[in-house]
Amino acid sequence: MDLRIHASFLPHSDPEAALAFYRDTLGFEVRKDVGYKGLRWITVGPSGQPGTSIVLHPPTATPGITDEERRVIAEMMAKGTYAIITLATPDLDATFARLQAGGTEIVQEPTDQPYGVRDCAVRDPSGNLIRINQLA
Repeated sequence: MDLRIHASFLPHSDPEAALAFYRDTLGFEVRKDVGYKGLRWITVGPSGQPGTSIVLHPPTATPGITDEERRVIAEMMAKGTYAIITLATPDLDATFARLQAGGTEIVQEPTDQPYGVRDCAVRDPSGNLIRINQLA
């Protein structure tokens, strides 16, 4: 079986802030920016990896979602417990320095974890937790 991760979805609460973070701070390419009924879906991805994308989506656009579910999602996003993604880089320290210089909310500075990986953690403007691993 030949399976690949094609797209991962992260919610956003502010499309312009999300775009600025993923494009300008992380350096991802903008692949699509689609608006519909006042909402935006923004697809970004790492340069040189056209088959891998992150779709930044409005979480409240999910069909059938209740007002209570919208409230819970908003609360979880604000706490950074709704969505997470793990990225990897060959130079964690340089990536961390760029994130820190860009005013990114830092959750954890680069750390050697007891389970064998060196990583850091930040939050995007919507509160999503982003862990970044050092590639071996």
